[in-house]
Amino acid sequence: MDSDGTQDARVTRADPLPRPAGPPRIPPRPANAPGAPPLPDGSAFLAWLRAPRPPAGPGVWRFGHRPRPEQEPERTPTRQLLSGALISFLVGWLIWSLLWNGYLGGWWVLPLELFTPDSWLHDNDRVQNAFLWYGYYTVIVLAIMTAVGRLGRWGEVWRRFGPPAWRPAAPVSERPPAPEDDPAQWNQLRAAGAHDAADRLAAEARAGLMRDVDHARIARAWQGVLNGRHGLADFTGAVLQDGATACLHPSGKRDLPARLARHDLITGQVRLGITVDDPRNPYAYRGTGLGVGPDLLGTSLVAVGPAGSGKTSTVVWPLAESLCLQALAGRAAVVVVGAAGAGLGPADGYDVVVRVGHPESVYDLDLYGGTSDPDEAAAVLAEALVGDLADPHPGGDSRRSTTVLAQLLGPYRAVHGRFPSVPELRQLLDGAPGPLAALRKALEDSGQDSLLRELDARARQSGHPGDLGGVLADRVALLDRPAFAHFFDTSGHSRPFSLRALDHPVRVRIDLPERGHADASRILARLVLAQFTASVATREDRSLFACLLLDDATGVVTPEAVRAIQRLRSVNAGAVLTLRTLDDVPRPLRGPLLGATGCRMALSGLTPWDGQDFAEVWGKEWTETRDVTDRQIIAETPAGKALHMLRRVITGRAPTARAVTVRQVERERWSASELAHAVPPGHAVLSLTGVRGEHAPPLLVNLRG
Repeated sequence: MDSDGTQDARVTRADPLPRPAGPPRIPPRPANAPGAPPLPDGSAFLAWLRAPRPPAGPGVWRFGHRPRPEQEPERTPTRQLLSGALISFLVGWLIWSLLWNGYLGGWWVLPLELFTPDSWLHDNDRVQNAFLWYGYYTVIVLAIMTAVGRLGRWGEVWRRFGPPAWRPAAPVSERPPAPEDDPAQWNQLRAAGAHDAADRLAAEARAGLMRDVDHARIARAWQGVLNGRHGLADFTGAVLQDGATACLHPSGKRDLPARLARHDLITGQVRLGITVDDPRNPYAYRGTGLGVGPDLLGTSLVAVGPAGSGKTSTVVWPLAESLCLQALAGRAAVVVVGAAGAGLGPADGYDVVVRVGHPESVYDLDLYGGTSDPDEAAAVLAEALVGDLADPHPGGDSRRSTTVLAQLLGPYRAVHGRFPSVPELRQLLDGAPGPLAALRKALEDSGQDSLLRELDARARQSGHPGDLGGVLADRVALLDRPAFAHFFDTSGHSRPFSLRALDHPVRVRIDLPERGHADASRILARLVLAQFTASVATREDRSLFACLLLDDATGVVTPEAVRAIQRLRSVNAGAVLTLRTLDDVPRPLRGPLLGATGCRMALSGLTPWDGQDFAEVWGKEWTETRDVTDRQIIAETPAGKALHMLRRVITGRAPTARAVTVRQVERERWSASELAHAVPPGHAVLSLTGVRGEHAPPLLVNLRG
């Protein structure tokens, strides 16, 4: 139970991923022991743990959220509200004056005379008599005030301008909840009989020894007990021995080196900004925080915006930070891909950092995705090499490229027990006679006739016009460069990382060498995407959320990639792609890409052409429009003409009669022009869809809020 089943991530060859030594198992010193340091205060953690998180729509930051009505309540204009309140007060004052002075007769004292004994009315005791009559006057005054107060909306005036509007929002009550409702008491453990473990965790929470990652990690381990993956005795023993540090991540880390965003690991959300209080946003979303978690990322996200619009700093990095925290809690596995120096977090915030093209990189990238099946390796590699050249219609170049590679990879692995390295693969695709002859002889000596026929078929096809062997060789040549000489090694002398490790909560960052190797970087990005989609589909434990964050997906979107992204939701995985413009995606694939992703973000600075694609996928909605027509009033009598002339002198305008026509019309939720010109800097328009089908319309969001 030390790792909650989060075993070391698997690789295909060489040494496994390192497992940094966790903290030494030193028995905790009692708080009252001599020389023991004072325990920290756990009030901040308990306040976070007990904060309300009411159910809300997709994308609403639930931590401390206060639900709002679905429809905006009718708001009276301030001038009309104050004038109405004043007039109603004057009316009430007038009514009381008329009653008091007897101008309305004495009928209003009849109830007192009818229901009061004569002895009380004619009692000579002045104090009792005054108490009786002035009490009755008070009742009448209160009745008048209640009536005119309702008529003049005094309550709304009080709420809008009185002391309730002066005070800040009331904070969350610091009074601890009842023990049966207190999440800090770990009642689910007590219900299962693990009272000692619950007492230990509750004590460490009160003492300030527990963090949000610890709480999420232990809760995840407890779910493993409920699902039968772990035993109750093992879990209880680990908690009693280690307390809040039980079930540690294989790295031994309990937190990230630094946090830049706000996270709530109970709901799994990260706060990306705030929804603008704008009429175009639904009223229930206005002014609420924007929170994104695996429930939304499971439908994948595409963000489009020019350079400098904040894609990396306000979208990719907060999401990467959130998923890394969830990986430490044993809930997620994350792969972050971007250019070197793109600002995707420090290296010590990840378990594996692959720096392709950097001589000091500790890890290599497995070119074949950790598979031993030549056909699977050929399909993934073909997608990476020529996926951007493939015909979007079935039967295009992608399948033929897969066949070409399989004809070479199968025989080579049968002879050498491994797949060819980049230089060897280039020679085979070029049809170099020496390597092909040696491979043929080895197959003949081993008697593998079926694979020999594969090699013969490759030899026959290589001489035909339109053969893809030369195209594949040219693409492989982009990886056969001195900068990559020590990478993609298949001989077992390096430490290749395989995306097959996503069975475990691993944190991976892959730095691509964009400077001077832009084409090679696009090939590697397509390779990682293809390997990711192939690996997550074959995972044994799909309760672990897997996510790929691809910063700058230029040249990565292919027909097969779009189909693979559509399948990620069913395997508890998702992808986040960022683009500078949709022009970086082939025209036939722009609509399918936006349709395959459930979350779509258009950042400020978008071009009208990109905005048109978003406007089409977001569709239209029925809205209520008001047409106002002013018609000049023509006076026919001398008095009317004089009155109109006086009104024109005072107001400067001719008297008019206003006619209002209300209609229901269908219009675009966000037009291309609005997306291009009405989105302020630092803002974005974002639509959301959850894995369970719930969705939110396009929202104008301040990413800096």
